[in-house]
Amino acid sequence: MSGKVTLVGAGPGDPGLLTLKGREALRQADVVVCDRLVSPAVLEMIPDSARRIDVGKEAGHHLIPQEQINDILLNEALAGHNVVRLKGGDPFVFGRGGEELQALARAGVEFAEIPGVTSAVAAAAYGGIPVTHRDFASSLHIITGRARRGAALNIDFEALVRTHGTLVFLMGVTAMPDIVKGLLDAGMDGDTPAAMVERGTLPGQRRCVATLATLPQRAAEMGIHSPALIIVGGVCALAKELCWLEKLPLYGKRILVTRPKDRAGTLSDKLRALGAEAVEFPCIRTEALLPCPAMESALGRLAEYAWLGFTSAAGVEAFWNCLRGMGKDARALGGVKLAAIGPATGKALEAHGLVPDLIPEIYDAAHMGEALAKAAAGRVLLPRAEAGSASLTDALAEAGVSCDAIPVYRTIYDNPRSAELREEIEAGKFDFVTFTSASTVKGFISSVGADADFGHFTGLCIGAQTAGEAEKHGIHVRIAEKAAIDALVQSAVEQQQICK
Repeated sequence: MSGKVTLVGAGPGDPGLLTLKGREALRQADVVVCDRLVSPAVLEMIPDSARRIDVGKEAGHHLIPQEQINDILLNEALAGHNVVRLKGGDPFVFGRGGEELQALARAGVEFAEIPGVTSAVAAAAYGGIPVTHRDFASSLHIITGRARRGAALNIDFEALVRTHGTLVFLMGVTAMPDIVKGLLDAGMDGDTPAAMVERGTLPGQRRCVATLATLPQRAAEMGIHSPALIIVGGVCALAKELCWLEKLPLYGKRILVTRPKDRAGTLSDKLRALGAEAVEFPCIRTEALLPCPAMESALGRLAEYAWLGFTSAAGVEAFWNCLRGMGKDARALGGVKLAAIGPATGKALEAHGLVPDLIPEIYDAAHMGEALAKAAAGRVLLPRAEAGSASLTDALAEAGVSCDAIPVYRTIYDNPRSAELREEIEAGKFDFVTFTSASTVKGFISSVGADADFGHFTGLCIGAQTAGEAEKHGIHVRIAEKAAIDALVQSAVEQQQICK
């Protein structure tokens, strides 16, 4: 049975600009065939179950010819796979998407196209440049700045000049001097505002604003490189007034997120909303211990327990899976009271219709133990990690509270990209590294090596216990005011303000 190919526009880079329909297509993909200009943050959305084929092409260095890409799509579909062809920007705006779909149509393969946000509009907008404005331009013209190999640019510059509209040249960095000369020779005023936006919509975005005549020199001075677009027209004069991205508090900062992949999104989204480049590098992952005879035994005698205490969202999920595996649901908990170490764990409980009765004022194991010791009037059941913190059980033991701490999941420290991460850490490529638990610190150290140079970044830590683990390895830390994601993000903003 033949499969299907879905051509998806990945947008210009900011993962928030990937359409909802495009994201859903990725979730359902068996195979993803992706281009060079798809941002790493969008690539992170590809499910682990999907096979990734990189056919990235760079100007002058075509890794895989277009004809071979067409064959890959065709062969994968004919093998019965659900294929997503992921292309930067919009596939139908100088993306050769039409050529790829033609090849599929001629072979009788089912296909669909999901448009993407084009960089011609989005990158300009992130640079503070509206491509149309009643006072400056009533038309927009998008032109490719790339000619076929060995051929001259085939652009009617005189026609473009006569439009008096906004001109946007995609893939025109190499040809930029010829584009400027063509417009000037066609009669465009050299004082016409012009701009280039490099890495548009990404935190590393740079904006170069000049006049048409001075743009080549200014771009050379700034070292503007591909990917970048060229914008020509009166609207470019608005860039300084409307450059909203550069005013965000974490603009230009590169921050490593070490949380497990399934929980990294919330933190990453909050950092990106403030202008940071959030790079997800899960240093730990959790694995439920199933079957779990000890927990099954405890669930069979729940009436013996007065409290259930959860120290992580992973513990909640592992416990719930064990409960459901026994054919039980929330009703089995009866009159057992629930404790959560913090708001995130509390939300994990709420996702299953359970509301915690206790959350300590300070979100760590020691303070949870103290709070439970005061509140508990009976035996406590603790579903937790295989290597859980002793500070919780010690606090209960000191208060004479009986408890059963049962491992329901283990934390695994591994990442196939460890060598890549060490190289970037040593090169000082990150301003901050976030640590949401002592386990994420241990996973980070396991990934990059204890002998790495940690002097180039500040570790943003949730809680004193996490910070203490980081300081053991010589990491300069800043502790969030509260053990919560919002407080961790705010600590990044405050640290950035100190550094200015």
